Amino acid sequence: TECEKEPGSLLWIFVMVGNIVRGMGETPIMPLGISYLEDFAKADNSPFYLGCLHTSTVVGPFVGYLLASFCAELFVDVGSVGAEDITITATDARWVGAWWLGILICASVNLLAGIPFWFLPKSLVKEGETNEPEEASERSMVPLRENGNNEAKQTMYEIAKGKLYYFIPFLKALLCNPVYMLFICVTVLQFSAFIGMISFMPKYLEQQFGKSASDAIFLIGVYNLPVICVGYFFGGLFMKKFKINIYQAANIAFWISLLEYLLYFAAYWTICDTSPVAGLTVSYE
Repeated sequence: TECEKEPGSLLWIFVMVGNIVRGMGETPIMPLGISYLEDFAKADNSPFYLGCLHTSTVVGPFVGYLLASFCAELFVDVGSVGAEDITITATDARWVGAWWLGILICASVNLLAGIPFWFLPKSLVKEGETNEPEEASERSMVPLRENGNNEAKQTMYEIAKGKLYYFIPFLKALLCNPVYMLFICVTVLQFSAFIGMISFMPKYLEQQFGKSASDAIFLIGVYNLPVICVGYFFGGLFMKKFKINIYQAANIAFWISLLEYLLYFAAYWTICDTSPVAGLTVSYE
């Protein structure tokens, strides 16, 4: 009778809500962080700083892969089930790693990493300038002080209505910008290919080469992310040193992307024999 009962746990809701909250907290980092660098850095130095920023965004997933590899070696009920009671190994298809442990560790690290953001100043001195940020902020606050009473009397509905009034024209201008839309399409395609590899390559390594989930995750992180990290860093350094403009950067991005496509296309000739799967490629008998 216990086997006939359907699972009725609602704990997945907590995981879903937690991921939604995490996404809300992580999303502003990239657009606001890039704007922060562009506003307060020299035009010659901003490509290098952006390269460092993107490099750090790759170092994080690399460490995450190592952490995931470690957690996958631990049984899902670690701490409540003794090692002597576990009769299967990490290469068994029934093995479930301690996936929840990585979420707790990452949540704690994110909480600690978010504390320094509270101490960032509202305004910085732009590189090469000597004006104090307080002077600029004081000048920008003069109109706000004059209209402070009027703004205080506005309701939340009026504020939201005013923001929506300006939001729609800005959104229309973005959607009609060919450069922006082309960049969005290219980014979607790149991430689609990357997510496909992240999602299916570990399972392919498990099925084709008999690797455990821990080994597969470790190999994906070691063979992919360090070279991407090096590419981001030297790309920013290259643009800073040779003062690459937007047109030249677009040409470089096109030819390198074409070379990347040709290298990935060569994977079609890397064919392995299909592993025998009972009931799928071979009979049960």
